[in-house]
Amino acid sequence: MKLTKERIIDAGMATFAEVGYHGLSMRQVADRLGAHAGSLYYHVRSKDDLLALMADRVCRQAYDDGSAALAALPPGATWRDRIEVQATTLRQALLEHPGGALLLVDSPRMLSTGGLSLMERLLHTLLGAGVPAEHAGTAADTLLSHITGFVLQEQSEAHVAPVTEEVYADLHARFPLLLTQMPRLSQDEKFRRSLHLLCRAVATLVEGDSPAAADASQ
Repeated sequence: MKLTKERIIDAGMATFAEVGYHGLSMRQVADRLGAHAGSLYYHVRSKDDLLALMADRVCRQAYDDGSAALAALPPGATWRDRIEVQATTLRQALLEHPGGALLLVDSPRMLSTGGLSLMERLLHTLLGAGVPAEHAGTAADTLLSHITGFVLQEQSEAHVAPVTEEVYADLHARFPLLLTQMPRLSQDEKFRRSLHLLCRAVATLVEGDSPAAADASQ
């Protein structure tokens, strides 16, 4: 098959999922494509360039999915609804790409326009909600950091053996506060609750809003 930038990105994503950032090399990508490493450089300038293109693909999918979900919100949707939609679609896009969370973490350094677009839209939502400009950047970065961290943990847990009832009972007896305060919830429910808490925190920055108002809107 003809070597194209899209095929190189496909191969890069597959290789990255197997070996991670430090293990990724242009030679490995070329081998997966059945091509010579030198031929890749006609389409992609370097490993860093490939990583930026990979990050951009994941972020563009998340951005497009978020745009569709935002457009489907009812007219009376709140800023919290808009944040939840952006966070949920981003998480889903990252889960669909093994290693996607790592790529998003590095996307600002890579100047991925897709990653920057996600941050720009989130900032627009926060500023539109009334978050002061001096706090909006920190709030947006905190939200995105939470999402990427949550997905990194989800993807790492996929390789851990499940805890048996016997082991869980023993842990509960030894660490009752921890196990009681952190019930065995589904990942979706954990994510929903974590977003709720973050939105309550953001609400303290919004003039005329409050955590109680955030609770009432849930």
